[in-house]
Amino acid sequence: MKIEGEQGKSKKYGMVIDLDKCTGCGACMVACMAENNVPFKQDESDKRLSITWMRVYQLTNGKAFPDADICYLPRPCQHCEGMHEGHSPCVSVCPATATDYDAQTGIVSQIYTRCFGCRYCMAACPYHARHFNWWDPVWPEGMEKYLNPDVSVRMRGIVEKCGFCFSRYQKAMEKAHYEGRRELEELEYQTACTQACPAGAIVFGDLNNPQHRVHQLAQPDPRRRGRPGNPKAFRLLEELQTYPKVYYLSSREWVHKAGHKAELIKEAGAHH
Repeated sequence: MKIEGEQGKSKKYGMVIDLDKCTGCGACMVACMAENNVPFKQDESDKRLSITWMRVYQLTNGKAFPDADICYLPRPCQHCEGMHEGHSPCVSVCPATATDYDAQTGIVSQIYTRCFGCRYCMAACPYHARHFNWWDPVWPEGMEKYLNPDVSVRMRGIVEKCGFCFSRYQKAMEKAHYEGRRELEELEYQTACTQACPAGAIVFGDLNNPQHRVHQLAQPDPRRRGRPGNPKAFRLLEELQTYPKVYYLSSREWVHKAGHKAELIKEAGAHH
């Protein structure tokens, strides 16, 4: 059964991240770790083994002063729709059906108790949004009291990733059902990173609902698989046809090019 949203459309939750507003402070990363009980090691110097559902990248235009420019790009799971709706790259390769596409929300879920750690999904994800748990989490004494009881703590040997704070969606829907409603207001379900961003760079909501800010900012065209109508908006690696639900905004042309592999290859060829 599909939960219908505005104007009879199924919901597609997604994000719009304004890169011209992002300061690279990392508040979204901290909020994500706290909300989702993301484990950490005592020694975090080896970033290859670190688990970060939300990662902030620093991009540069490659020019010297005074033309140098920097952009910070937060990268959660992109929650791809895939070339055939529901067949995102990770969902298509998982032999254990540990990751699935929720047709009610458009969210790519991760079912930890099904995962046996083959890591096919990590190889298939072009955004490096998935992480393998190499160890059982060990929390400093007393910290277990501060863990989020609504989010399960993952064991070693499994893959984990951003789920758009799905536990918050479940709690919001429970409250709505209790009140006799089937629909959520825009602000009833918000991710931790959205609420924590001090610059207001992250906006979250239903991309299918014209009244939600994400729809107004991205202006997704349903006839073109959600391609943005806003000229300032783009999606990462659009040419791969993964059809992500995370849109980025920027008024800088070089930032748009940095988000598209084909554009970078074309530009490199022109220089050579």
